[in-house]
Amino acid sequence: MSGASSTRTSGDPGTGTRLPAEIWVLLCGSFIVAVGMGIVSPALPAFATSFDVGVTAASFIVSAFALMRLAFAPVSGRLVAWFGERRIYVLGISIVGVSSAACAFAGSYWQLLLFRALGGTGSTMFTVSAVALLVRLAPPHLRGRASGLWATSFLLGNISGPIVGGVMVGFSLRLPFLTYGAALFLAAFVGWLLLRNSTLAAPVTGDAAAMTVGDALRMPSYRAALLSNFSTGWAVLGVRIALIPLFVVQVLHSTQSMAGVALSVFAAGNAAVIMISGRLSDTRGRKPLVLTGLAVTAVGTAALGFSTSIPMFLASSLVAGVGAGLLNPAQNAAVADLIGTKNKGGPVLAAFQMAADVGAILGPLITGVLADAVSYQAAFAVTGLTALLALGAWLTAPDTRGRAET
Repeated sequence: MSGASSTRTSGDPGTGTRLPAEIWVLLCGSFIVAVGMGIVSPALPAFATSFDVGVTAASFIVSAFALMRLAFAPVSGRLVAWFGERRIYVLGISIVGVSSAACAFAGSYWQLLLFRALGGTGSTMFTVSAVALLVRLAPPHLRGRASGLWATSFLLGNISGPIVGGVMVGFSLRLPFLTYGAALFLAAFVGWLLLRNSTLAAPVTGDAAAMTVGDALRMPSYRAALLSNFSTGWAVLGVRIALIPLFVVQVLHSTQSMAGVALSVFAAGNAAVIMISGRLSDTRGRKPLVLTGLAVTAVGTAALGFSTSIPMFLASSLVAGVGAGLLNPAQNAAVADLIGTKNKGGPVLAAFQMAADVGAILGPLITGVLADAVSYQAAFAVTGLTALLALGAWLTAPDTRGRAET
């Protein structure tokens, strides 16, 4: 790490094309976290129902994790500002590791709910601190590439994790939780070992100020980023998971396995462009990629609800995945530009994360009501509308690439 750390000791971000070695440590950690989340995803509902509870109670196990992430995000932002990203990063991963291992020993539904919910606090600590480090470590001219790699590490983990978890469930419902816990302890140890002597990852000292959410909200680009991340949470993290399986079975009269194919096609579209988007946002600007991503997402998402056949539905899923892949690295890089390398951005990043979490919670609820009371077409159309509203905000916001570091 010392070699990588010496490249920016003067504070000059440089003009090279290589990312600091510390960023690759973060990417490995995010991949392990994403794989683990995927490993436990097939086991969690089945494990919950093994305690003789219904579908609603089993589903709340998933919601409790998300709600705890949302509630604890502001605290995580302050902890990062007070104690530095590196400490909170290791602590956050360790908390999720403890809670995941504890889930394996849960003797009742309420114990499982408690242990899983506590993991949400560590999850948001990890996310906010890791992204804050990514913002600080990535040279300004490589932020799009770094954001693309970060998103790719999660994407690959989310794709491979459920496959491994599905095999483990055949042996034991508790095995995935133990495996996830062990993997997280390993990730925490490796992160501590490789970052502990890094000068780049050391806490910001001296006259560095913590950018407040109020400061950020005065910037049109940050307000637009909140809306686009809210739309991402609504469409990608919420509605895609909640409605697509139901639409495939109830409207297209296909099987649940085809719903899995649709989700995989979405992931394929995402993976196909996410690295390209990151690189282009570094050379062409953040705003063009964000606008294109939001437009493609709006079209692809709305088209899902009007699909009349499986091929049309899969094509729409592919388009929606491409849109999300174009948007994600560029909007993340834009927020990093606004924070800059010289500010403590924990609270600002926490609010940015919360926007997606709120979307992920509200999206399935509102569109579920629309699907029941009106139609699936209305539900997916409203989902596409959230992307169009964000696009409108970005049209009047300035591009952030090349913004002076403050």
